[in-house]
Amino acid sequence: MIELKKFTFNPFQENTYVIWETETNETIIVDPGCSNNFEQDKLTQLISDKNLAVKYLINTHCHIDHILGNKFVKEKYKCKFYAPELDVPLLDKLIDQAKMFGFPADKSPHPDEFIIEDLILKIGNTQMEFLFTPGHTPGEYCIFFRNEKTCISGDVLFLEGIGRTDLWGGDYDTLLKSIEEKLFALPDDIVVYPGHGDKTTIGHEKLNNPFLK
Repeated sequence: MIELKKFTFNPFQENTYVIWETETNETIIVDPGCSNNFEQDKLTQLISDKNLAVKYLINTHCHIDHILGNKFVKEKYKCKFYAPELDVPLLDKLIDQAKMFGFPADKSPHPDEFIIEDLILKIGNTQMEFLFTPGHTPGEYCIFFRNEKTCISGDVLFLEGIGRTDLWGGDYDTLLKSIEEKLFALPDDIVVYPGHGDKTTIGHEKLNNPFLK
């Protein structure tokens, strides 16, 4: 069994997810967007209060709003860092991305390993899979907890929306194909936790998403 806590961080209102297995407290932090001391303290307070053991740091993709806290999390928890290889150019240009928006940022560490589609990771006895879903960025992956009926969708699929494709490496047709072939192949009752906004389900998006009709 897993528990999940969402934090909404930084000027982009990005969703950072802390997910832990309840028997062992082994934990992943997905897309840490914490951009200042206040946001970092909120993250560390939860981990301390719940006595969580951070095992993995995972970036679904490497746009600035999803990686601002990479350095902090990696140094604080000494966890293994996974990110998409095709998004490394974005990761390496974090400082340049930040300058475009007029605020400071710490250079992100390099991933310890790259996400690949047949990668399977575990926290406790809970298994997570990775679905290759490019289109918003060249390398984006969604994280799928099959037994827990949970999908972390990054900026691929939102509540009645989809990710932007007008940024570097984005492609509209590729994004639609990723959603239709990978996410809409999942059962309707899968709960989707996106990188911005509220959660949804696969079934709801099949019926109501105006971009996918």
